[in-house]
Amino acid sequence: MNEILVPFLISVMAAATPLLLAATGELVAERVGVLNLGVEGMMLAGAIAAFATANVTGVTVLGVLAGLGAGIALALLFAVISLTLQANQTATGLALTIFGRGFSALVGAGYVGIPAPQLPKIHLPVLSDLPFLGPVLFQHDVLVYLALAILAAVAWCIRSTHMGLILRAVGDSHDAAHALGYAVVPIRYGAVLFGGAMAGLAGAYMSLSYTPMWAQDMTAGRGWVAVALVTFSAWRPFWLLIGAWFFGALMYMSLYVQALGVAVPSALLSALPYIGTVVVLVLISRDARRIRLHRPAMLGLRFQGRA
Repeated sequence: MNEILVPFLISVMAAATPLLLAATGELVAERVGVLNLGVEGMMLAGAIAAFATANVTGVTVLGVLAGLGAGIALALLFAVISLTLQANQTATGLALTIFGRGFSALVGAGYVGIPAPQLPKIHLPVLSDLPFLGPVLFQHDVLVYLALAILAAVAWCIRSTHMGLILRAVGDSHDAAHALGYAVVPIRYGAVLFGGAMAGLAGAYMSLSYTPMWAQDMTAGRGWVAVALVTFSAWRPFWLLIGAWFFGALMYMSLYVQALGVAVPSALLSALPYIGTVVVLVLISRDARRIRLHRPAMLGLRFQGRA
């Protein structure tokens, strides 16, 4: 049983990491009232920037930093258009995704089929050698643990700090927050740039660890799943983690169900994460009270006051 369960759990942890990184960034952005649907585009830009940089320099750390920087750059573009120029956030986010896909395809055309340095796995003395728990929990690369640490820090910040109170205030009533003296637009800029950084890291993980190669549209809709995860979690970090693991399990279900010899079409199993996303969102939408209770009231709305 362990021969199947251990690889499955390792795969779930790996598959959940890009979702967790991107969704954590989107959670912070939505908490201040900004709906950024450009997560998929920022992930793709981060993936190609990380892959190309690591391929040229041979240094994976520089690749990760390049991916982070690419995500921030596209997030800054989104912030300027939607927050400063006050364009529609939904349309701007969709345009950002289209731009990110085109940009990554153009830059990545010369890198298809070329290997790149892979993020090394961490080995912790004693812990990594434990039976069962060792390979499942203590033999991943640094971005897996960084994703968990960032989520824990965000959860603590939102729930227990003055900064978190400000973020929630801006998301629930930007006019009231502005009247209290808080700079709404700069706060939203910071949240959007953080979201871009997380999406860029998610893309870097995809191209340097999860599948250490470049392929066009390699994120395969994970940016959209990350956006859906924020709604699934009702804007609460703990449920974001549960959702990321759940969708990570669905993404690897095809491989392990086939290994068990179950006669299910592989195409159907590959579609499970996206079917699951639709089903979950439909179920959540039926509970309007839950959505109203946790949803930031200003989500997607323009702020008309001064910065």
